[in-house]
Amino acid sequence: MRHVYSDVLQFRGTHYEFGYKQGLLLKDSLIIPNREKQWASRRERHFTINVSEVKQAILQVAPQIWDELDGLADALQWSTVDTVREFGGYYLEYGRSGCSIFTGADYMVRNYDNHPLSYEGRYVLYQPTDQGYALVGPSMQITGRTDGINEKGLAMGYNFVNRRNTDDGFVCNMIGRLILETCANVEEAVSLLKEIPHRHTFNYVLLDQNGETLVVEASPRAVEVRKSNVCTNHFEKITGENRYRLHDSIRRQQAIQDQQPFVTGPYQAFQMLNDIGKGVFSKKYDASAGTLHTTVYLPKELKAWIALGGDQMPLIFDFKQWLQGEDTRAKRIKGQLDSHLPFVQMVEL
Repeated sequence: MRHVYSDVLQFRGTHYEFGYKQGLLLKDSLIIPNREKQWASRRERHFTINVSEVKQAILQVAPQIWDELDGLADALQWSTVDTVREFGGYYLEYGRSGCSIFTGADYMVRNYDNHPLSYEGRYVLYQPTDQGYALVGPSMQITGRTDGINEKGLAMGYNFVNRRNTDDGFVCNMIGRLILETCANVEEAVSLLKEIPHRHTFNYVLLDQNGETLVVEASPRAVEVRKSNVCTNHFEKITGENRYRLHDSIRRQQAIQDQQPFVTGPYQAFQMLNDIGKGVFSKKYDASAGTLHTTVYLPKELKAWIALGGDQMPLIFDFKQWLQGEDTRAKRIKGQLDSHLPFVQMVEL
């Protein structure tokens, strides 16, 4: 077993100030040097960018994110090209992963499955004072979010489908951030997903305070919407985009559907995904498909739960109180994985 942790970062201020603060923290972090080692062999092949194209794409949707990138660049004393390449959320290749999502009328529960060394170990609460909605959730590529909820009670999570036939566009974690920063409900999020360019092929699961859940199947070629409260790693409508091997995705979907009649609330739903013996939690860490965190979002209560690893009790954040100015006392989220691998911020590679 490996003990792991995520640091809790909370900030109120403009996006530039937020970017600058994150840049100062990254200077003392192992994330950047470790990422350089991880990505060195594929940097030239997969990290080519056109800065003006990325800037135009971001400014059309959420110009405040560009301010955050400016703050990161200034704090790190990096060029715009290097900053956008690392944190811009556009073009970057994305490795395969798992992930499972289940929703009820009042909650979303999500397993994020990936390789431990892909995980940044940053749980972020951010309330902008310039523009955009406040949000909470785990970060990915610093500026992106793997899942989360915003101040309007819109919750979002995504599930990988495939990385074949990529095109110019935003990657999943930046799309998650754009949804949470700019959309107040499911309808607005669907509209955004239909408008923006997609780099890869993913399911995006949405839940708002009205209790409406939609799954958006999005690829560089098509976007389709369906109603469902269970989602894993394959499409139901755009089936031509699916990978050839769907066995594990279908197995986890069936495991959730079989247990759904016995789920009476968010805690039972959390247990269904987080308990190692219930068939949804994954320990396939070496295959980039092990469950790293289980999150729960409650749109009406504006609460967020998170646990690292399986068979855990969740740490609960009262986002509503935080929005009213009450800082959380939590500094670190602790857990353990059935793996020898750490998160990328923990040890020098």
